[in-house]
Amino acid sequence: MAEELSNELVALLTQRTFAHLATCMDDGSPQVSPVWVDVDGGRILVNSAKGRLKDRNMRTDPRVALSVINPENPYQGVMIRGRVVEITEDGADDHIDKMASKYLGKDRYPFRGSGEVRVKYYIEADRIARIG
Repeated sequence: MAEELSNELVALLTQRTFAHLATCMDDGSPQVSPVWVDVDGGRILVNSAKGRLKDRNMRTDPRVALSVINPENPYQGVMIRGRVVEITEDGADDHIDKMASKYLGKDRYPFRGSGEVRVKYYIEADRIARIG
């Protein structure tokens, strides 16, 4: 059953906070990527490009974990275990532009590759542990 995101956690995830996203490789070993993070409708939202390793991993195995540290106090953070409950390309281009504004102060995502297809991943938290 999904755990509700507290107001404090939503506030942390909506500021310019970086997360480390762990996905599962085919052999079960972990793969970790730093990601920009957002919240939408009580779910955690990340954005990537179709075909990247984390994209392939989340399509194969929806189990993920996120580690987020408070940028104002590195001794406070949150560890989240959950699962990807929705994968969509709908609105993903607009969303990555929104994230570029949040993280880079730019109106458009400047690192888009030729032919790149953006994807949004909605994550429901199964377990949330706070530190600090």
